[in-house]
Amino acid sequence: MRFHTRKWVKPEDLNPNSSLFGGRLLAWIDEELALYSVIQIENQRIVTKHMSEINFVSSARQGDIVEIGIDVLKFGKTSLTLTCQVRNMMTREVIIIIEQITMVGLDDEGRPLPHGKTHIEYIEDRLNQ
Repeated sequence: MRFHTRKWVKPEDLNPNSSLFGGRLLAWIDEELALYSVIQIENQRIVTKHMSEINFVSSARQGDIVEIGIDVLKFGKTSLTLTCQVRNMMTREVIIIIEQITMVGLDDEGRPLPHGKTHIEYIEDRLNQ
């Protein structure tokens, strides 16, 4: 799993229990998945089609730093299937696991658009082209 983004848990990110609000964490995850997908399939029109069961394992508190990790499971014709894990850098605990997320690239009319990609491309791959 490659960890891409870190977020600092601030007071505005907390729920009434003084822990990280799950909706805020899911918004961070969805944004990171979209950014990752845009870069991989080179299409800015990305939507989240599906998320499997979302498993909250532990929580985070104000001042904690969380890290979002993503791995590619497979490339579809118009989609990218990912897995995600978020961990707390302070406690070293896993906060959330999402086994499968499907992101789909769309054309200008909102229809799925084939992307022709078959594997992960890293920055160095693109710089060498």
